Amino acid sequence: MSPHSASTETGAAGVPLSTRKTPLGRDFGRLWTAAAFSNLADGIGRTAVPLIATTLTRDPLAIAVIGALAFLPWLVFGLPAGMIVDRFDRRWIMAIANTLRGGVALWLAVLTVTGDISLWALWIGTLVFGLGETLFDNATNAVVPGLVTRAQLDRANGRMQAAQVTIDSFISQPIAGVLFAVSLALPLWIGSAGYLVPIALALLLPLSAARPLRSESDGGGRAPAVPAREAIAYLWSHRYLRTMVLFTSLVGSAFAFAQAATILYFLDEQGVPAAAIGFVTAGIGLGALVGALLAPTLVARLGRGWVMLGANIVAAGAMILTGLAPNVIVAIIAYALFAFAVSTWNVPWGALRQQIVPAHLFGRVLGIIRMLTWGMFPLATLLGGWVARVDLRLPFLIGAVVVLTASIAAARMLVLGTRAAGAEAATEV
Repeated sequence: MSPHSASTETGAAGVPLSTRKTPLGRDFGRLWTAAAFSNLADGIGRTAVPLIATTLTRDPLAIAVIGALAFLPWLVFGLPAGMIVDRFDRRWIMAIANTLRGGVALWLAVLTVTGDISLWALWIGTLVFGLGETLFDNATNAVVPGLVTRAQLDRANGRMQAAQVTIDSFISQPIAGVLFAVSLALPLWIGSAGYLVPIALALLLPLSAARPLRSESDGGGRAPAVPAREAIAYLWSHRYLRTMVLFTSLVGSAFAFAQAATILYFLDEQGVPAAAIGFVTAGIGLGALVGALLAPTLVARLGRGWVMLGANIVAAGAMILTGLAPNVIVAIIAYALFAFAVSTWNVPWGALRQQIVPAHLFGRVLGIIRMLTWGMFPLATLLGGWVARVDLRLPFLIGAVVVLTASIAAARMLVLGTRAAGAEAATEV
């Protein structure tokens, strides 16, 4: 896909701004639609499983185990998933991963209907579901650079993020809450069916989505299989990416720690009815949606480094407001601001990885990055659930201190390091 010619102007950070948008194309549209339907099913399950768990226990730590197990596969399977994504047809990987996730949702639905559902079943189902997620998410991220141009990466990632937030928060989670009020198993039945469309759409993606292509300087053609040690060596030798992984691991763990008992925070601390929890997350999702849509423009105007630094500082402030919120309205607004900041961070962080990492190494490098970052989340989530036993507000306050301290310490790396690493390339808004 070749970019159309366009005149440019320069933003505040010295980043060229395109004055003419290049269409992202039909193939990206298929990927976006597949991700959208997958997010629909994800959101329904992500809301239903913790709600079902609250009918079995009100222990914050037991509920936090669900969140921990959702991220555990990234620790133990993140690198193997990346190797699979770089070795085999990514279209089939996406289809098989969603087949696995749909099967897990169906299994839990049957157990719920028969009355055999238990915390152990929910924990096992969440773990297996997470294995499928490592494959699907790795493949989806790896496919994007093969469908759009380099200058379109921030806009494409913004669209993907916006779709996830819109469907997850405004459609699937409110629906899941209502369905849960009707029948415990109903959201699981609907969720399992939701994976059928993305399975079909994944297989309709073009050949460029199947396997990575080497650049012309590398001789072109399909990239051969690369041992995992080469991806590890690449990441270790890239000082900027290595440092960013450490920073993201620390900050992300603080986020996971703070959110460990979110469901119980709104149910017990703020008095939200279980059937209405999806509408609470819809309010929170509004902040995330605005962040996803606004991030490409902010990146173009200010530069990725300043946007990432600002996003983390705003996130820390929002976490403090959430922990101190006197009522549910203030809590939703504060949490929405937190979601805005996290969503704003995700867009440039995802785009710069796609820009810097060679295509034939991307799946493995992304797998390593998520293994080292998301792999820390299970422990942080369990720790947050344990602290929430003392006070459901306390994890937000402790997490905020960690994020703010880390952001101040990493400010120079985020702003100057991002520029020095060549991550301030031209972007379309």
